[in-house]
Amino acid sequence: MDQKTRTLRLILGDDAAKRSWWCLTNGQTGVVELSDAIRRRRMVRSFTPEPVDAAVLQVALDLARRAPSAGNCQGTDLLVLERPAHTARYWDVTLPRERRGDFAWPGLLVAPVLVIVWVSPAVYLARYAEPDKAATGLGAAAVAWPVPYWFVDGGMVVDQLLLATTDAGLGACFFGLFDHEPAVRAAFGVPDLWRAVGTVAIGHPAPGRHGASARRERRQLSDVLHLERW
Repeated sequence: MDQKTRTLRLILGDDAAKRSWWCLTNGQTGVVELSDAIRRRRMVRSFTPEPVDAAVLQVALDLARRAPSAGNCQGTDLLVLERPAHTARYWDVTLPRERRGDFAWPGLLVAPVLVIVWVSPAVYLARYAEPDKAATGLGAAAVAWPVPYWFVDGGMVVDQLLLATTDAGLGACFFGLFDHEPAVRAAFGVPDLWRAVGTVAIGHPAPGRHGASARRERRQLSDVLHLERW
C-alpha cells in the first residue's frame, strides 16, 4: 500500500466497510489490520532523511493520544520535533558530538521526527481528588499510588504510536532519556512538573543491522500464560 493510500485509509477512520470499499474501487487488495501491525512492529534504528508526510504523522499522533488512561485523566502530552534545527538540538543535549564517534546507531540520528512523551503526575492527583475518585485516597500525593499510573498510561500512548507508525508504513524506535531528562526539559521549555516517559524516533526505515536483543527468541504463549493460578 503506497503512502497516499495509507493516508486516506487512516483518514477514513474505523469504518472497515468504507475502507474496504475505497481500496476495492482504487485497485487495492486490502488494508493493514491491527494483528498485522502488531506482528510487523520492530524497533527501527536506522532512517533515511526523507521527511514524514505531515498528514500521516498527524493521524499517527491522533491515534496515540486515544490510548486509555486511569480515570480518563489524559495526562500525557507529546512534544513533537520536526524541524532539523530542533532534532539537532535534541541530539546535542542528549548525545554531544564528541560522543558520537563510537555511537552504535548513527542512523538513529537521521530520523526526521522525534516525539518526546511526557506525563503529569499532578493531573492524576487532581483527577483522583474529584468527588467520584476521592475515596480512593490517590489524590493525596504521588506516593499514595502503589503503581504510578501516569507512566503506565504514557507507555500505552507510546505503544499506540509505535503501532500507528507501523500501520502507516513508517519505522519507529522508542528509547529512554534517563539522566538527560532535566536537560531536555530545559532545552524545550517543558514545565517542571512533567516527567518524560521517553522518545519515539519516526521516519522511513533505512537498511541497517539489528540490535543484539532482536536475536532473543520471543517467549511462547504457553510460557507466558498462567491459567486460574500461577
